[in-house]
This record gives sequence, C-alpha cells and structure tokens, in this order.
Amino acid sequence: MYQLAVKRDFIARHFLIGGDWGEENFEHAHHYAIEVLLEGSRLDQHGYLVDIVDVESNLEKLVKHYKDELLNDLPEFAGLNPSIEHFTRIFCEALAEAIQADTLDRMTIKIWENDIAWASYRLELGA
Repeated sequence: MYQLAVKRDFIARHFLIGGDWGEENFEHAHHYAIEVLLEGSRLDQHGYLVDIVDVESNLEKLVKHYKDELLNDLPEFAGLNPSIEHFTRIFCEALAEAIQADTLDRMTIKIWENDIAWASYRLELGA
C-alpha cells in the first residue's frame, strides 16, 4: 500500500455545546495541525499515487476556509457540537470530494488541537 501525507496548520476558534465542558464552553482558539494521509494500492501512469500539487492546493483552500473562523458559525457545523471528532469527518469528506484521483483507496485526516490531543477520521474511497 502506497501512502502520501501532507500537513498544514492554522488557528481557528470554537466553543463546545451540549454539556458542561468547563472552559471549553467558552469561545477559545486552537492552533490546529491537519495531517492528511492518502493511501492506495497502485500508482498512476506517472508513478504517482496522487498529484501532490493538487492535494496541497485543495488542502490550502480548506485551511483558508477555516482559518481564523469561529467553527460554530459555519454551516457545516449547524446543529453539531464543533468537537475535534466532527471536525475531522467534515474536513475529510470535503477534501475527498475536492481531490480527483482514481488511485486512492482511503483518506485519513488527523487533526491535532494541541501538542497532546488529536482525533482522526478515515474514509474508504473504494478505488
């Protein structure tokens, strides 16, 4: 299985809802780090799993969408607690829709919200 990974970081804000989460119930910022892991069992005619320039471009667009935003105010989080778990799924599905590569079997998004805490979401792409 081939793997390709890219990483970006940005700052965004959120506050948690639906429970007593202490200080997390109040608006605060995280310095998020996004790790994208792409996997596939075959390469394209150029010997690439995926065009890394395309991946980086689409990743940058998504990062720009979330950078400096209050996640609670974004439509994709409507009705959801903006947890890191929800964020990984939302981010993964959006990036998978943007990247066009028939060599990919799965995509995993890992989002670090600080130096010690992360969550991930893996999407089977069925290539």
